[in-house]
Amino acid sequence: MAAEASQGAQFTRANPLTGQTVTVAAAASLGDAERAALAAAAAFPDWSSSPPKTRRSILMKAADLLLDRSEFLIHVMMAETGATLAWSRFNIEHGARILRDAAGMADHVREPAALAELKPGASFALRQPAGVCLAIAPWNAPVLLAVRSIGLALACGNTVILKSSELAPATQRLLGDVLQDAGLPDGVLNIISNAPADASAIVEALIAHPVVRRVNFTGSTRVGRIVAQMAARHLKRCLLELGGKAPLIVLEDADLHQAAEAAAFGAFFNQGQICMSTERIIVVEAVAEAFLALFTERAKQFKASDPALDLTPLGALISQESGRRVAAMIDDAVAKGAQVLTGGRVHDTLMDATVVDRVLPGMRLYREESFGPVASIVRAGDADEAISIANDCEYGLSGAVFSRDLRRALEVARRVETGIIHINGATVADDPAMPFGGVKASGYGRFGGEAALDEFTEIRWVSLASGPSSGPLTQPD
Repeated sequence: MAAEASQGAQFTRANPLTGQTVTVAAAASLGDAERAALAAAAAFPDWSSSPPKTRRSILMKAADLLLDRSEFLIHVMMAETGATLAWSRFNIEHGARILRDAAGMADHVREPAALAELKPGASFALRQPAGVCLAIAPWNAPVLLAVRSIGLALACGNTVILKSSELAPATQRLLGDVLQDAGLPDGVLNIISNAPADASAIVEALIAHPVVRRVNFTGSTRVGRIVAQMAARHLKRCLLELGGKAPLIVLEDADLHQAAEAAAFGAFFNQGQICMSTERIIVVEAVAEAFLALFTERAKQFKASDPALDLTPLGALISQESGRRVAAMIDDAVAKGAQVLTGGRVHDTLMDATVVDRVLPGMRLYREESFGPVASIVRAGDADEAISIANDCEYGLSGAVFSRDLRRALEVARRVETGIIHINGATVADDPAMPFGGVKASGYGRFGGEAALDEFTEIRWVSLASGPSSGPLTQPD
């Protein structure tokens, strides 16, 4: 482990567009991590036994405060991550929806309604909070994904340690202020930020800490594997939402205008820096040219910058290193026979929407997640080949299929190996009530709705032995 950071240590975050420092954040030490874990453990007994209506009320108020403070949050998020106004606003509005949905789940963790009527010999299942939960949130949707990592955990009566992203520490720290001002008791949510060099040591210390019972991580598959290995060593249950390379299949009977619009939104929104971004467009050869004419024309409208208006309509890539990596993937594809139909050039952290046609299995763009505004076109002979191509990938988070025949589209959707699949819709979509997560290298477990209850609670079997009863059971107020 790295040595403990000195008291009062700090680190900075620069705006990816200007390079200017926009945040000075506290750099947590291993001692700070220990204190956060102990604070969460100390707060757990009272919070876990609080009435569901109390937890529900606090989360509902937090949703309102999040919206009330949206303008300042938007300002901070745009400065730290280079995001557009539209993406920042969506983050906050959807974050509020997640909090409200989580609030509605608080009643799922309570004593059985008929407890007073139980008799000797009865058995029942009891759902209880799991304990202290460690949440590790990313930078690309810093409000939405941080709220998702803590909302249901809090609603279920758990206490939480949120390890914020090194690239969005101020944005995620503001979420703590929102929840505290909504009435969340001290110690229930503990947010720590760390310098990039200390990330591994801080995460390992928190996962290993004996009070931590559950871990959830949203981020890259590379780091997710490390988190999973750490959690496995300590037998901690882990929820992972990792990388993706979403396929969008266009069949010969698709509405091509609809498919082109959805593909453009899915591929280029937030510079393609969304886990569900459309990275592969698999189009049946019979309609490939017609689709590409529509899609390429739409892609040309997504510019990284408009000097006349001093705007960045697409937003910025998170770093120059990210830009160099995406550029190298495009160069590799072109060297092996692919064709750039529009875009393709990177300037620092700015990149126009890019369409690369005739991408083949030997190219990096075929398999690697670009996390940039790049749509790879892969041509297929028919639906069966399109499905085979879609599944020829280590990732399996989101996908889409376009066809006017809904029965056929559903059959194709069933065969595509992803945790999320949309019919005649973009690969980028979200609904707080729906199970969200992937398969294969995109992770395991589910955020969202009732499916996520098992991630943040324990189910216990309780039985009442047959024989003389010591008295009636009474349900507490």
